[in-house]
Amino acid sequence: MSAPRAAKARRRLSPVAIGLIWISPWLVGFLWFLAIPAAMSLYYSFTDYSLLERPVGIGLGNYKEMLGDRLFWAAARNTGLYTVISVILGGALSLALAVLLEQRLRGTSIVRALVFFPTLVPIVAAAIGWRYLFTADNGLLNNILTTLHLPALDWIGDPHVALFSLMLMGLWFCGSAVVIYTAALREVPVSLYEAAALDGLGPIRRFVSVTLPSISPAVLFNTVMSTIWSMQIFAAPLLMTKGGPDNATLSFSLYVYRNAFEYGRMGYASALAWVQLLLAIALTLIALTLSRRFTHYRSA
Repeated sequence: MSAPRAAKARRRLSPVAIGLIWISPWLVGFLWFLAIPAAMSLYYSFTDYSLLERPVGIGLGNYKEMLGDRLFWAAARNTGLYTVISVILGGALSLALAVLLEQRLRGTSIVRALVFFPTLVPIVAAAIGWRYLFTADNGLLNNILTTLHLPALDWIGDPHVALFSLMLMGLWFCGSAVVIYTAALREVPVSLYEAAALDGLGPIRRFVSVTLPSISPAVLFNTVMSTIWSMQIFAAPLLMTKGGPDNATLSFSLYVYRNAFEYGRMGYASALAWVQLLLAIALTLIALTLSRRFTHYRSA
């Protein structure tokens, strides 16, 4: 098509049509890789589907089965406990590191790079490395405890300790939150700290009354993202404990995977996945609703 004819064709198209043409690659990818699979998953959640035979509709049978499924409640309990403790500890640790790294001390740039580095490590490699750290016989952590004359722990072999070991490993990936908190801390107006100093506020009071309200949008963002990611924990329990011992580290995502690809129950796995999605959406909406009272945005 010649240039004049192409220009005429563009003039005949409405701005909306031109915009849709420009974003059509994204639309095709969204429909093919997200919207259509999600719709199929919703349909399968109301069926008995084993991947080898045609799905048979059973209505709400899969959802009713969850109420009496012991492993479902174990996975929900483990995931909920992991999410709550990981979000609280991870948020506190990342905020504390960000505040310390903003004190302009010597070597903070190197420390900041070291804190962010674990986020670049693939989760499979990280899980294998932490598995060796948690080894009961000669793992590094137990060697440290022995040196301090403390009793050694069976980090991933004891049902009462295994889940908390995964939480400890999760703290290693706080680098992204530290970066976000660092950016937020640098945006706090210096005039607010000067006014607080004139009022005679101490460091702790300045942090509570000035710093936290100023960075509250970053706190909300990190909390929501950490909650969503914690609810989807999968690789660490799969590679380190396989959900054991005694289902102590069986997570929701791992239970979905088992039903879909080990037990061949794709319909039940789809129902579990939709319950997980609805729980994540509900928690996010609750956090956003509560944030209206505690989150402060500066006017432009």
